[in-house]
Amino acid sequence: MVAHGFVTDINELVTEHQAAAVVLDCSVFNMSEALFDELRSDAAHAALPIVIVSDTPEVADKSLRARRAEHVLLIPKPFTGSQIARAIDQLLTSSAP
Repeated sequence: MVAHGFVTDINELVTEHQAAAVVLDCSVFNMSEALFDELRSDAAHAALPIVIVSDTPEVADKSLRARRAEHVLLIPKPFTGSQIARAIDQLLTSSAP
């Protein structure tokens, strides 16, 4: 994957850092959408909790519903750090064994 001139594989980053959750906040939803799809394409990250921050929540919500996205929460911009923290906590709590 190439993003802003940097070659990055989000699945490698998530695995390397043993991420328990991911927050995607890209300048346009299409970038978050592409990263979301990339994460979900790896079976090891199929249930990884993901928070998506978007300035176009209607578009993002429609796209996520079409994908039948699970273990994902959408937060519209503007947002606060506490909203992100609550969303991550909610996702981690709901996906706990």
